[in-house]
Amino acid sequence: MEFVKCLGHPEEFYNLVRFRIGGKRKVMPKMDQDSLSSSLKTCYKYLNQTSRSFAAVIQALDGEMRNAVCIFYLVLRALDTLEDDMTISVEKKVPLLHNFHSFLYQPDWRFMESKEKDRQVLEDFPTYCHHVAGLVGIGLSRLFSASEFEDPLVGEDTERANSMGLFLQKTNIIRDYLEDQQEGREFWPQEVWSRYVKKLGDFAKPENIDLAVQCLNELITNALHHIPDVITYLSRLRNQSVFNFCAIPQVMAIATLAACYNNQQVFKGAVKIRKGQAVTLMMDATNMPAVKAIIYQYMEEIYHRIPDSDPSSSKTRQIISTIRTQNLPNCQLISRSHYSPIYLSFVMLLAALSWQYLTTLSQVTEDYVQTGEH
Repeated sequence: MEFVKCLGHPEEFYNLVRFRIGGKRKVMPKMDQDSLSSSLKTCYKYLNQTSRSFAAVIQALDGEMRNAVCIFYLVLRALDTLEDDMTISVEKKVPLLHNFHSFLYQPDWRFMESKEKDRQVLEDFPTYCHHVAGLVGIGLSRLFSASEFEDPLVGEDTERANSMGLFLQKTNIIRDYLEDQQEGREFWPQEVWSRYVKKLGDFAKPENIDLAVQCLNELITNALHHIPDVITYLSRLRNQSVFNFCAIPQVMAIATLAACYNNQQVFKGAVKIRKGQAVTLMMDATNMPAVKAIIYQYMEEIYHRIPDSDPSSSKTRQIISTIRTQNLPNCQLISRSHYSPIYLSFVMLLAALSWQYLTTLSQVTEDYVQTGEH
């Protein structure tokens, strides 16, 4: 399936092969699990079960920062799960949240009453995003500065740190419209969608698809306003592992918004960036010039797809024009125009053969190791 998706993007297939044969370790070095205590091994086990994407970038951080961020992330995910569960009464939930810090020192404490299936209607979108994501950005930034991995300004500028979290959270909420509807959750802001339909679920009806896309474009335009802060924040980072940790999720989010913009598929099924596209972003987003080039590329994609009839079109063009002023290079990160059809065919054939060989070799090696262990 990934091969088919990459047919029109030979550089992505090439990067998939590079990533598989060693490129991954340049961006995300393998962590030494044997040196961890049993408690930390348990933490990383839960981390990988909770979020595969964040687990990868967290484990690539340097030194003790890795363990601190791992625990920080798990604690906040636990708090977030508790706060989001609408099956828990307010009378019971508030004391749990207030006393949660004390439970961290009780090894046997468990909470087994979470159901997370009741419908949740979000009434205060900005405040919600700040508490579940903005505060994460602020907390991480303070960790980076306290460890002296980064300058004090990184931890002190809470506005930029807040924007880092808000941009990721808004992107996830926008992308996951249909999944959240199917699970009985509603995260799109009522003050926006209520101007288009009476109920948020109405966007999934075919007769409302035009209104749905207009609301989608308005929300994406709102999220794009955080990109100037993202650029400023990333430009201040000096530690390579911290830069990768921060930059990779941001460029993934930018690519996701570009895929969602003016796209009816958001209301019909899952919208995800290609695996080869994700790998290419991970391998490229390791320095500020490359990140700016990636941002420019996706901003141009959105700009050229703005419908003149869209109610938010002028605002979308305006924020993209503002983003362009932040010293973005006037070129794409990767130029595809010079590839000839013969060259493309040769590259794709070579890549397909290489991929098949590596997959087979990997499976044989794994079988051999397991046989040896037995």
